[in-house]
Amino acid sequence: MKFLLLAIIRMYWALKNKNQAPKCIFSVSCSRHVYQVAKDKGLIKAIKALTFRYKNCRNGYHIIINPIDGKNSLILPDGTLLKQHEIAMRFIK
Repeated sequence: MKFLLLAIIRMYWALKNKNQAPKCIFSVSCSRHVYQVAKDKGLIKAIKALTFRYKNCRNGYHIIINPIDGKNSLILPDGTLLKQHEIAMRFIK
């Protein structure tokens, strides 16, 4: 099953429009993250990672600037706090 998920993600990469701007709020795209988790940790962890990303890569996040260090953070809809290095560059500008 793990290999089926990996094959589906590779097929998605082959078929997706290369000229389309990325929309992911994470610095590592959702498909790349889930692919790496599946490869390294197995199918169950990959499904959990996919579910987490799917639920949180939508409207409802808030960008804040930490008053102590001046770095950006992002609060996801489920309350998870992402540090600046985990956020896609297009949100930091």
